[in-house]
Amino acid sequence: IDTETRPSFAKGKTYEVSLLQLSTEDTCFLFRLNYIGMPKVLVDLLQDGRQLKVGLSLRDDIQNLKRKHEFEPRGFLDLQHYVKEMGVEAQSLQKIYALLFGKKISKSQRLTNWEADVLTDRQKGYAATDAWACIQLLKEISHLDANGYMLDIIPEPEQMPPPLLSQDEQRERKERKEKKKRASRQRKLHDKDNSKRAIIK
Repeated sequence: IDTETRPSFAKGKTYEVSLLQLSTEDTCFLFRLNYIGMPKVLVDLLQDGRQLKVGLSLRDDIQNLKRKHEFEPRGFLDLQHYVKEMGVEAQSLQKIYALLFGKKISKSQRLTNWEADVLTDRQKGYAATDAWACIQLLKEISHLDANGYMLDIIPEPEQMPPPLLSQDEQRERKERKEKKKRASRQRKLHDKDNSKRAIIK
């Protein structure tokens, strides 16, 4: 399950939810709520605890849908809570999907007009993919969980401090630095002399 709302680019201007996506493993249904409102069949489905509805960041989706029509949400599973238990810190659908499947979900249509008279094929494909991907994530996470896998986030290694040098090594390092400085000064003086000769000529 997922929703889309027309983006607002004006301060203080907001829009109601425009689209509700309900997906099975092979079919996604797009309901244009800005045209049809919230039919009773949809409200009943959202309140049916026997029908599992999988999504990501469902709190915002449910609140937006409630602004259309009040209902008692039942049977919702938010993948964000699920993946946290497996050590996944990523929050967005795009990042979690990439982590588990190594594939990228395009977000290029997210800020398009979801209240347009006719949705483009790219908009419909984007909307359907988001809802469908949640089912695929649940299947993969359930498989990993059932087989005892944990998705551990490996921390970055701490930076090792520089090794301690003996007095002789410290003295040699200091001498090398001084030698480089002297060579640099000599090159500058040489370049300066050459430039003076070029001017005199």
